[in-house]
Amino acid sequence: MSPHLEEASRALRMADRDIHAFHVLKDDPGCHLSVVCFHAQQAIEKSFKAVLFSRRIEFKRTHNLTELASLLRQEGVEIPVADIQLLRLNPYAVTLRYDEADIELVGREDAARWVADIRKWAENQVRTAAKSEEEHGADHN
Repeated sequence: MSPHLEEASRALRMADRDIHAFHVLKDDPGCHLSVVCFHAQQAIEKSFKAVLFSRRIEFKRTHNLTELASLLRQEGVEIPVADIQLLRLNPYAVTLRYDEADIELVGREDAARWVADIRKWAENQVRTAAKSEEEHGADHN
């Protein structure tokens, strides 16, 4: 497997760690929403990065979901969620992790749906990139 696909697979495995944490915490009423949604945001971020790696799209270090989605769209990749949804998760990456505010930008069930949709989409994107590379028998390094 070529290095960019190995990195894509690693990003998906890392996303799965956050997805697991998200699901463990999601239904715990004692767990603050900011902690729950942090893991949702991280899972989506890592899923996006997996697709970027699989397509050899360079990106800067960022937690901004809309920025990552924009890079993918510029390359003709359709994203399964709208920017307005991503904008609602963005603050959980940094801002709301260090704030005691009880702001609900997204509900737990909406976040769960978005995480599941994007993770499934990302796996399909990475699988398609790997299959394409395999069929063409070329390593584009």
